[in-house]
Amino acid sequence: MTQTACGGPASSAHPPGSYDVEVRADSPALYLPLGAGHGANRSAGAVEATWHHAPGVTSMPNGNQASLFDGTSQYVEVPDSDRLSVTTTGELTVEAWMRPDTLTFARTAGTGYVNWLGKVSGKEARVEWLARMYSRGNTEERANRISGYVFNRGGGLGAGSYFEDRVRPGEWIHFALVINTREKSAAYPTGYVKVYKNGVLRDQDALDDYDITPSNTDAPMRIGAAGTKSFFKGAIGKVAVYDSEVPRSRLAAHYRAMDAGRRSVAGT
Repeated sequence: MTQTACGGPASSAHPPGSYDVEVRADSPALYLPLGAGHGANRSAGAVEATWHHAPGVTSMPNGNQASLFDGTSQYVEVPDSDRLSVTTTGELTVEAWMRPDTLTFARTAGTGYVNWLGKVSGKEARVEWLARMYSRGNTEERANRISGYVFNRGGGLGAGSYFEDRVRPGEWIHFALVINTREKSAAYPTGYVKVYKNGVLRDQDALDDYDITPSNTDAPMRIGAAGTKSFFKGAIGKVAVYDSEVPRSRLAAHYRAMDAGRRSVAGT
């Protein structure tokens, strides 16, 4: 199933202060709310998203739809676009809501992790960035770790940041990965990578820790899986990619908008 993504202003169906309005105010290069994979979901950027193996549908905390993945074969794919690459502006922010429905994933890669979102194609070593969650029982003793990485084109070790808190299956988590090659300092001579959880900065690391120089490849962006080896079991919604570093205050505002929607649905 394909969904044509559209640009333009926020729909009047979204009340002022809603999550979608807050995200669109920050001019995403791509905004894919996800859900059932039909034209009612609109995204910025002239691209199409394809739902593979019929992911299901579930509800987010604010009552909006998200896509539900079975952890064995399902994913959503967005074709390559320069605006999804760090090198276009030197800055990139990737934002999503994710809900792991298990701590032990059936199909993992490497030492026991799932790449649940990313712009990468493992067949020809076209690697840019990805988001990862480690399965319980992984060989690096990183259970519950949720991380984001940026790589050299050929892959290998990436520069990454993470948080490693207790995760409860069925719990929604707001995730954001920032990659910036423009803001340089003595601590970050070639730039940095950051990871946020629920609107709060949790970790920041230097790109030169692993001599990372991001590339622009023709790899697609995938959701629910980044390559073809590991698959996420759970829900993912509200995927946004920005060709800028979204400020901490705005990521926190996005998180608060979802929480306000949750409280409205709950009647509190």
